[in-house]
Amino acid sequence: MKIGIDIRLIGKKRTGDEVVFFNLVQHLAKIDEQNSYFLFTDVVDELKIAEIAKNLGIIERKNFQIISIKTLNRFSWNFWDLARQLKSTPVDVYLTQYITPFFVPKKIKIVTIIHDISWNFFPQFIKKSDLFFLRFLLPLSLKRADKILGVSKFTRDELEKYYSLPLSKLDYFQNALSEDYKKQDISPEKLEQVQKKYHLPEKFMLYLGTLQPRKNIPLLLESFALTRDKLPNFKVVLVGNRQAHNFDQKIDETIRKHGLEDCVVFPGFADEEDKAAIYKLAQVFVFPSLYEGFGIPLLEAFAVKTPVLASNIPSLQEVAQNSALLVNPGDIDKFAKALYDICINDNLRNNLTDLAVQRAKVFLWENAAKKVRKVFESLV
Repeated sequence: MKIGIDIRLIGKKRTGDEVVFFNLVQHLAKIDEQNSYFLFTDVVDELKIAEIAKNLGIIERKNFQIISIKTLNRFSWNFWDLARQLKSTPVDVYLTQYITPFFVPKKIKIVTIIHDISWNFFPQFIKKSDLFFLRFLLPLSLKRADKILGVSKFTRDELEKYYSLPLSKLDYFQNALSEDYKKQDISPEKLEQVQKKYHLPEKFMLYLGTLQPRKNIPLLLESFALTRDKLPNFKVVLVGNRQAHNFDQKIDETIRKHGLEDCVVFPGFADEEDKAAIYKLAQVFVFPSLYEGFGIPLLEAFAVKTPVLASNIPSLQEVAQNSALLVNPGDIDKFAKALYDICINDNLRNNLTDLAVQRAKVFLWENAAKKVRKVFESLV
């Protein structure tokens, strides 16, 4: 088969969805020597392309090739640029996410990955331009796609219900921990270096990810405000890009409301090689999200034995099962009590981390790559 993959996300520091495409491609390269892969990107800088190839481990793989397509924007890519490129570089299957390309021959089978459909439930948290883009074009894309993949059983079921799609057109794989993350240094020397680099306090509750409203970070801050007298040595560390266009303004409002200016630390965007150490330094990782398609951050915390408190939404239940403390994100009092308990109850912490280490081993990118390759084979 000739397989095309949209890798525009790789190298863009887009957190979750970039992690998915990077690891899928990296592991397809490890398991597949028969099929030919054409990796399409809008990156035109040759040094950056070389870096992407090196990171993916495909420099010496003759069946993997990165093809750079110059484009004005994502609209131009989907409407014109990719279709033009596919005339000179025809493929049997094309893998992308969300919006499928236009004017691509029907003989090219299209697979699209859907990470979540949160905008249908929390439209107020989405930019109006993005909301129009998703509401207008996604139904057309789902109709054009030959196969639609969720990143969890939960996401697949959501797609079936919300868009009335036949189950035969849907499938799913489960996200996992990258091999690079598993190999990250968490030695005492590395922990000391990272603590100084990001000015991290001695004891802290951690959130790491995008700082958008759907992540429900004010719940963490409200819960901390209710418990800080009992946890006087703790602070809250929020790792993420505070300058992003969808930064949740209620974060700053909640900090001012409870006078938490000296208790909340914003280290900014964390370098990938430092993430495991940041999780390891935390006394607890808190993930109070209102909606997720999967929940890779839970696995990242599990792997370094950092206890996890998260919202009890279905996707996180699917990931964690009994390996995290899961609480209703709509109940501040219960969330605050759980936050206190997980910080001070050593028996609870040890029990959770023992279960979590084993749970993290269930999720493997190699399995996800095998599942995706099987989907390709079923279409051609």
